[in-house]
Amino acid sequence: MANFSKSNVPQFSVEVYQNEYLPEGGREVNGIITVTSTGGGTTGGVPLPGRATGAAVVIMVDCSGSMDYPPTKMRNARDATAAAVDTLRDGTSFAVVAGTHVAKEVYPGNGRLAVADPRTRAEARGALRRLSAGGGTAIGTWLRLADRLLGAADVDIRHGILLTDGRNEHESPEDLRAALDACAGRFTCDARGVGTDWEVKEVTGIASALLGTADIVADPAGLAADFTQMMENAMGKEVADVALRLWTPVGVEIRFVKQVAPTVADLTGRRTEAGPRAGDYPTGSWGDESRDYHVCVRVPEAGIGQEMLAARVSLVLPDPSGGAPQTLSQGLVRAVWTDDMVASTSINPQVAHYTGQAELAQVIQQGLDARKSGDFDGATAKLGRAVQLASASGNEDTAKLLSKVVDVVDAATGTVRLKAKVAEADEMTLETRSTKTVRVKK
Repeated sequence: MANFSKSNVPQFSVEVYQNEYLPEGGREVNGIITVTSTGGGTTGGVPLPGRATGAAVVIMVDCSGSMDYPPTKMRNARDATAAAVDTLRDGTSFAVVAGTHVAKEVYPGNGRLAVADPRTRAEARGALRRLSAGGGTAIGTWLRLADRLLGAADVDIRHGILLTDGRNEHESPEDLRAALDACAGRFTCDARGVGTDWEVKEVTGIASALLGTADIVADPAGLAADFTQMMENAMGKEVADVALRLWTPVGVEIRFVKQVAPTVADLTGRRTEAGPRAGDYPTGSWGDESRDYHVCVRVPEAGIGQEMLAARVSLVLPDPSGGAPQTLSQGLVRAVWTDDMVASTSINPQVAHYTGQAELAQVIQQGLDARKSGDFDGATAKLGRAVQLASASGNEDTAKLLSKVVDVVDAATGTVRLKAKVAEADEMTLETRSTKTVRVKK
């Protein structure tokens, strides 16, 4: 484990879990990288040298016509947004946007952000009471307005919260993708689908692109509690734009880089070059928390008794003035060739666990897609494998969600029967939460 500790600098640590021993001819090296930020959420509110302080949040509320069915949905959305505004820390910049086929500023207006205090929170609650439903859905326009508002703030943490209840029917998928590409790296965004008439892959795609969380709130009555929790989490973030930097020696090929806890997210395609043989993978904003990453590389062949550094993993914080980034912590992934069969065939428990969790997320998606397309044999096989993996890894939350879609005959062997009738909310909840993982048991 390596630490980088200095006053006014976030306290990050990196631990590497791996089996570094390879058999003769072995080339694939896996490492689980546990990254932990500690110390009152990192800086405890102490400004980083040369960096702006504070946070800005834009809440995007779906106000399309479908939010009026049932009428309680719009009322719950207003109440939830008011609860989120009440959770804002004094001094936080914020705005509320109403989203339909266009995006409109609800509060404070005129392209500005308000600064949270008792007066502005009361004004925002008053403005929210005037929200009404009507119009279509074009989420890309909401995100672009949020980006303009957040971009004007001289703060370190920029965060969005997006609520939708329907499909993005009033713009093309290409328009939404272009908006996400434009906003990626500029702010993080949590996305929530309320009810059951929205598209899971749209909402999870937004959260994934903007390094936020996605979830379903099947019953609109649960929105206020969910929004309060989301805002509390956002207020706990102290450091933005932390990157996982991977340096590899000549001849080493990167197979993949994934976040594997608390959720599975493939970061491989999001690399930006950072000098000779180094690349940065975005991790978003950090508070007081711990996450796990799976790095897999392919090394050149070597003889028995040889060893090499397969990769160096660093946590880096960019310098806003364009200078060299700060290295917050780092760890090493190694390769050692041995003729000891016991050493070289042993699978590190952390690597084995997260390989299973990544497969669990994948087979749930494949199983649900097969079920929707009428391939019931394929769905049974994939969801049976998911039950087996969830049971073996102790992922009880996912096991409970699976049991609402299949009847489990034998969890250990993955023997299941598809349920004849499945509530739409249960299927959507399983799909939305399929990437949530559990930590390996110590």
